[in-house]
Amino acid sequence: MSATTPRSANPEYQPFPDVRRRNFLQETAELPALISLLHLPRGGRILEVGCGRGIALPVLARTLRPSYLAGIDIDASLLRSAAERAERQGAGVDLGRADVRALPFADGTFDMVMDFGTCHHISDPGLALREIARVLCEGGLFVSETVTSQLLSHPMRTRGRRLPWRVVPELRVRRDAILWKARRKESLAAIR
Repeated sequence: MSATTPRSANPEYQPFPDVRRRNFLQETAELPALISLLHLPRGGRILEVGCGRGIALPVLARTLRPSYLAGIDIDASLLRSAAERAERQGAGVDLGRADVRALPFADGTFDMVMDFGTCHHISDPGLALREIARVLCEGGLFVSETVTSQLLSHPMRTRGRRLPWRVVPELRVRRDAILWKARRKESLAAIR
């Protein structure tokens, strides 16, 4: 069963359909595998960019037990769904309407930023990556889907588009699990 979501004021935005089977698989298989394979740490401050309906947020709250959990999306109706899901599942999460290319957080706010494909589906993903690096603290992790993952789940929308990692040399691959990567933010001075 699927439902449509109204478009936001952003003309490039196209919501993904709400597919219950896909949501179930993300909750029960994908997220536990990602957390295990990437050895994601518990605690800390976590942000999910492009959180949509909030499928991942309760799972992250239960398994990683963050000290602070936030989710942003540009679609207000999806944020309402995310809030309802979080409340039903008892997950404390701070939700806000924002674009990943202009995050409303101070530098170094988060220990981990999660992206389940948002950066692969927007114009100027380099700007988004710079914003993500900015809000990550030194030593923080950026967890994202790989091109392989995107090609498997959204082949027509992704078209194999790669992210411009050269714009964020401070985000260095820490762990690679084929479908996901965890990049650690390092000091630019240490890299040079």
